Amino acid sequence: MLKSEENRNGGPHPSGEPGGAWPMDEFERAFERFESQMERLLQDILTRQRWLLRHGNAWRPPTDVYETDEAVVVRVEIAGLRPEDVMVALHDRWLVISGYRHDPTPKVAYHQLEIHYGEFHVEIYLPWALDADAAQAVYRDGFLIVTLPKKPPLTITVRTPRRLPVTKTEANP
Repeated sequence: MLKSEENRNGGPHPSGEPGGAWPMDEFERAFERFESQMERLLQDILTRQRWLLRHGNAWRPPTDVYETDEAVVVRVEIAGLRPEDVMVALHDRWLVISGYRHDPTPKVAYHQLEIHYGEFHVEIYLPWALDADAAQAVYRDGFLIVTLPKKPPLTITVRTPRRLPVTKTEANP
């Protein structure tokens, strides 16, 4: 039997034909997918733990980040705020949105508490090339909408080498 007809365990391919997919290869691909998903899950857990350590009791409002042809848009649901209660900052490739929602009415006791009050904090990594100077933040109908225009794509001209003709002369310089 040819070496190409044997699998890694030394036995023949189940179909008897060389070059097919081996069960071990399928297992390895499945294991690699599993390993990749576990790494993402662990990274997500560690990111949340770091966030909690840095921001303590701050709550994180529901946030959407989406891309259009012209911009990256961040939409944060923070109803009941005044514009002076919100801070929006761009630092390197991070958009940081923080603020404080005041509880407007004193209460004797809560029987159901689903609305978050107090300090909130959102950090969003922005991997795109953006025009920070043209960024805009608008608060309307309980939503903070931050629009970050994309920079135009960088165009690089690639020139092909130009061949110079070589001529023969009789005299040496």
